[in-house]
Amino acid sequence: MNGSRANNASLLAGIVAGLDKARATCAVCVPAPYLQQCFETLAGTQLAWGGQDVSSHASGAYTGEVAASMLADFGCRYVIVGHSERRAYHGESDELVAQKTQAALDAGLTPIVCVGETLDEREAGETNIVVNRQLSAVLELLDEAAIERIVVAYEPVWAIGTGKTATPAMAQEVHAQLRSQLRERSAQAAEKVAILYGGSMKPDNALELMAQGDIDGGLIGGAALKAADFLAIIAAA
Repeated sequence: MNGSRANNASLLAGIVAGLDKARATCAVCVPAPYLQQCFETLAGTQLAWGGQDVSSHASGAYTGEVAASMLADFGCRYVIVGHSERRAYHGESDELVAQKTQAALDAGLTPIVCVGETLDEREAGETNIVVNRQLSAVLELLDEAAIERIVVAYEPVWAIGTGKTATPAMAQEVHAQLRSQLRERSAQAAEKVAILYGGSMKPDNALELMAQGDIDGGLIGGAALKAADFLAIIAAA
């Protein structure tokens, strides 16, 4: 929950100015009040935009919710679903995350499906069990064609905003497991779906992390609030 119109204007201008025909696919996912600003500022640039959450409902009496069609109306290409903070602070279940994923796809958006374990779960050796359960709820709801349209983000909860980062080998192990899980449903989806790392990726570790075979990019948090840092990560990608 960051940003203001003035800060956003400076940040977005800095990112766009520094992209210089980057070969990586780049996007910013912003709080809903700033979607119009992105729509006006980023149209025609290399930088796509999206929402940070979406309702599982298409429409109706759900005060405060934002429908996927509303995000699409503001030119969004992406939306984050199942972020660890939504799961922890708002009690979002695996099933609700799956329903939000379906709602996003139905509106033509690309859902970035977040999975990840807490420190207690990692120390208990349950990392693969947790992320497999979280992703399974989504895969069970979608057909093979729909699975090919999602993005998966592995965000170890213990590494978000703590300064801690999984080693490249640790991150790769989980990414490989997620890729294997996708392959069980569809070999084609396993090749097409991008799997991002979302645990405190920064300019000084981005290159080593993204050099791993199954890490296709990053879901960037705090480092994306500084244009120079975000651009350095994009350059690494």
